[in-house]
Amino acid sequence: MFNKNIKLVLAALIIGAAVWQFTETNIGNGIMLILLSLIFVFLYFKNEIILLAFLRLRKQDFAGAKNWLDKIKNPSSALVPKQEGYYNYLNGLMVSQTNMVEAEKYFKRAETLGLNMDADMAMTKLNLAGIAMTKNRKRDAEKLMEEAKRLDKHNMLDDQIKMMKQQMKKMGQPRQQFGGGRGRGGRRF
Repeated sequence: MFNKNIKLVLAALIIGAAVWQFTETNIGNGIMLILLSLIFVFLYFKNEIILLAFLRLRKQDFAGAKNWLDKIKNPSSALVPKQEGYYNYLNGLMVSQTNMVEAEKYFKRAETLGLNMDADMAMTKLNLAGIAMTKNRKRDAEKLMEEAKRLDKHNMLDDQIKMMKQQMKKMGQPRQQFGGGRGRGGRRF
Protein backbone atom coordinates (compact mmCIF):
# COMPACT_ATOMS: atom_id res chain seq x y z
CA MET A 1 0.00 0.00 0.00
CA PHE A 2 1.32 3.38 -1.00
CA ASN A 3 0.76 6.52 1.02
CA LYS A 4 -1.83 8.87 -0.48
CA ASN A 5 0.82 11.50 -1.29
CA ILE A 6 3.11 8.97 -2.97
CA LYS A 7 0.24 8.01 -5.27
CA LEU A 8 -0.08 11.61 -6.43
CA VAL A 9 3.68 11.95 -6.96
CA LEU A 10 3.74 8.73 -8.99
CA ALA A 11 0.81 9.93 -11.09
CA ALA A 12 2.59 13.25 -11.75
CA LEU A 13 5.83 11.51 -12.72
CA ILE A 14 4.01 9.16 -15.08
CA ILE A 15 2.16 12.08 -16.68
CA GLY A 16 5.51 13.82 -17.12
CA ALA A 17 6.85 10.71 -18.85
CA ALA A 18 3.71 10.64 -21.03
CA VAL A 19 4.30 14.25 -22.12
CA TRP A 20 7.91 13.37 -22.93
CA GLN A 21 6.69 10.42 -25.03
CA PHE A 22 4.27 12.70 -26.87
CA THR A 23 7.11 15.12 -27.68
CA GLU A 24 9.18 12.21 -29.00
CA THR A 25 6.21 11.32 -31.28
CA ASN A 26 5.58 8.04 -29.48
CA ILE A 27 1.83 8.63 -29.22
CA GLY A 28 0.96 5.05 -28.23
CA ASN A 29 3.40 5.05 -25.33
CA GLY A 30 2.09 8.44 -24.18
CA ILE A 31 -1.51 7.25 -24.19
CA MET A 32 -0.58 4.11 -22.29
CA LEU A 33 1.28 6.15 -19.67
CA ILE A 34 -1.71 8.49 -19.27
CA LEU A 35 -3.94 5.45 -18.64
CA LEU A 36 -1.41 4.11 -16.14
CA SER A 37 -1.40 7.43 -14.29
CA LEU A 38 -5.20 7.30 -14.07
CA ILE A 39 -4.88 4.11 -12.03
CA PHE A 40 -2.86 5.97 -9.39
CA VAL A 41 -5.32 8.86 -9.40
CA PHE A 42 -8.19 6.38 -8.96
CA LEU A 43 -6.38 4.67 -6.09
CA TYR A 44 -5.86 8.07 -4.44
CA PHE A 45 -9.63 8.45 -4.11
CA LYS A 46 -10.49 4.74 -3.64
CA ASN A 47 -7.98 2.97 -1.43
CA GLU A 48 -7.00 -0.48 -2.67
CA ILE A 49 -6.96 -2.04 0.80
CA ILE A 50 -10.48 -0.84 1.55
CA LEU A 51 -11.67 -2.14 -1.82
CA LEU A 52 -10.19 -5.56 -1.04
CA ALA A 53 -11.83 -5.52 2.41
CA PHE A 54 -15.21 -4.77 0.79
CA LEU A 55 -14.70 -7.73 -1.53
CA ARG A 56 -14.03 -9.97 1.46
CA LEU A 57 -17.17 -8.70 3.18
CA ARG A 58 -19.27 -9.50 0.11
CA LYS A 59 -18.16 -13.12 0.58
CA GLN A 60 -19.04 -12.93 4.32
CA ASP A 61 -15.38 -13.45 5.19
CA PHE A 62 -15.07 -11.18 8.25
CA ALA A 63 -11.68 -12.53 9.26
CA GLY A 64 -10.24 -11.89 5.78
CA ALA A 65 -11.66 -8.36 5.73
CA LYS A 66 -10.21 -7.68 9.17
CA ASN A 67 -6.80 -8.92 7.97
CA TRP A 68 -6.91 -6.48 5.06
CA LEU A 69 -7.94 -3.57 7.28
CA ASP A 70 -5.20 -4.38 9.77
CA LYS A 71 -2.65 -3.71 7.02
CA ILE A 72 -3.48 0.00 7.29
CA LYS A 73 -1.25 1.05 10.17
CA ASN A 74 -2.00 4.78 10.43
CA PRO A 75 -5.35 5.51 8.74
CA SER A 76 -5.33 9.27 9.35
CA SER A 77 -2.12 9.77 7.35
CA ALA A 78 -2.58 7.02 4.77
CA LEU A 79 -6.20 7.78 3.82
CA VAL A 80 -8.24 10.77 2.75
CA PRO A 81 -11.11 11.60 5.16
CA LYS A 82 -13.87 9.72 3.28
CA GLN A 83 -11.64 6.64 3.06
CA GLU A 84 -10.93 6.89 6.77
CA GLY A 85 -14.70 7.04 7.29
CA TYR A 86 -15.09 3.78 5.40
CA TYR A 87 -12.17 2.30 7.33
CA ASN A 88 -13.99 3.04 10.59
CA TYR A 89 -17.33 1.90 9.13
CA LEU A 90 -15.91 -1.49 8.15
CA ASN A 91 -14.14 -1.91 11.48
CA GLY A 92 -17.39 -1.04 13.24
CA LEU A 93 -19.27 -3.68 11.27
CA MET A 94 -16.75 -6.34 12.19
CA VAL A 95 -16.30 -5.37 15.84
CA SER A 96 -20.08 -5.08 16.38
CA GLN A 97 -20.20 -8.89 16.37
CA THR A 98 -18.24 -9.02 19.63
CA ASN A 99 -17.80 -5.60 21.30
CA MET A 100 -20.58 -3.01 21.14
CA VAL A 101 -18.68 -0.28 23.00
CA GLU A 102 -15.77 -0.36 20.58
CA ALA A 103 -18.15 -0.64 17.61
CA GLU A 104 -19.92 2.51 18.77
CA LYS A 105 -16.61 4.40 18.73
CA TYR A 106 -15.90 3.25 15.17
CA PHE A 107 -19.39 4.12 13.93
CA LYS A 108 -19.32 7.58 15.54
CA ARG A 109 -15.93 8.25 13.97
CA ALA A 110 -17.27 7.11 10.58
CA GLU A 111 -20.27 9.40 11.05
CA THR A 112 -18.10 12.44 11.76
CA LEU A 113 -15.72 11.75 8.85
CA GLY A 114 -18.60 11.09 6.47
CA LEU A 115 -19.26 8.42 3.88
CA ASN A 116 -19.80 8.82 0.14
CA MET A 117 -23.07 6.94 -0.12
CA ASP A 118 -26.25 7.81 1.76
CA ALA A 119 -27.09 4.10 2.13
CA ASP A 120 -23.82 3.52 3.99
CA MET A 121 -24.48 6.51 6.25
CA ALA A 122 -28.01 5.19 6.89
CA MET A 123 -26.56 1.82 7.86
CA THR A 124 -24.13 3.56 10.21
CA LYS A 125 -26.97 5.48 11.86
CA LEU A 126 -29.04 2.31 12.14
CA ASN A 127 -26.17 0.48 13.84
CA LEU A 128 -25.72 3.40 16.23
CA ALA A 129 -29.47 3.28 16.95
CA GLY A 130 -29.21 -0.42 17.77
CA ILE A 131 -26.31 0.23 20.12
CA ALA A 132 -28.23 3.09 21.78
CA MET A 133 -31.22 0.79 22.16
CA THR A 134 -29.14 -1.85 23.94
CA LYS A 135 -27.92 0.86 26.32
CA ASN A 136 -31.55 1.93 27.04
CA ARG A 137 -31.12 5.33 25.37
CA LYS A 138 -34.52 5.33 23.66
CA ARG A 139 -34.54 8.99 22.52
CA ASP A 140 -31.14 8.71 20.88
CA ALA A 141 -32.21 5.50 19.17
CA GLU A 142 -35.43 7.07 17.84
CA LYS A 143 -33.55 10.10 16.54
CA LEU A 144 -30.92 7.95 14.82
CA MET A 145 -33.59 5.72 13.27
CA GLU A 146 -35.37 8.75 11.84
CA GLU A 147 -32.10 9.99 10.36
CA ALA A 148 -31.45 6.52 8.90
CA LYS A 149 -34.95 6.45 7.39
CA ARG A 150 -34.38 9.90 5.85
CA LEU A 151 -31.02 8.83 4.36
CA ASP A 152 -32.38 5.52 3.03
CA LYS A 153 -33.75 6.82 -0.27
CA HIS A 154 -34.17 3.39 -1.90
CA ASN A 155 -35.93 1.84 1.13
CA MET A 156 -33.34 -0.90 1.50
CA LEU A 157 -33.39 -0.72 5.31
CA ASP A 158 -37.17 -0.53 5.82
CA ASP A 159 -37.44 -4.03 7.27
CA GLN A 160 -34.61 -3.47 9.73
CA ILE A 161 -36.08 -0.13 10.84
CA LYS A 162 -39.52 -1.70 11.38
CA MET A 163 -37.99 -4.54 13.41
CA MET A 164 -36.09 -2.09 15.59
CA LYS A 165 -39.23 0.00 16.18
CA GLN A 166 -41.08 -3.15 17.25
CA GLN A 167 -38.27 -4.06 19.62
CA MET A 168 -38.36 -0.55 21.07
CA LYS A 169 -42.10 -0.91 21.72
CA LYS A 170 -41.48 -4.19 23.53
CA MET A 171 -38.68 -2.55 25.47
CA GLY A 172 -40.99 0.19 26.74
CA GLN A 173 -43.68 -2.19 27.99
CA PRO A 174 -43.59 -3.29 31.61
CA ARG A 175 -42.66 -6.91 32.13
CA GLN A 176 -45.41 -9.06 33.56
CA GLN A 177 -44.84 -12.29 35.30
CA PHE A 178 -47.44 -14.97 35.15
CA GLY A 179 -47.65 -17.48 37.96
CA GLY A 180 -48.96 -20.32 35.90
CA GLY A 181 -52.22 -20.64 37.85
CA ARG A 182 -50.74 -21.35 41.27
CA GLY A 183 -51.54 -19.37 44.35
CA ARG A 184 -49.28 -18.56 47.25
CA GLY A 185 -49.59 -21.91 48.80
CA GLY A 186 -48.55 -23.73 45.69
CA ARG A 187 -52.01 -25.21 45.18
CA ARG A 188 -53.70 -25.10 41.86
CA PHE A 189 -57.07 -23.45 41.67
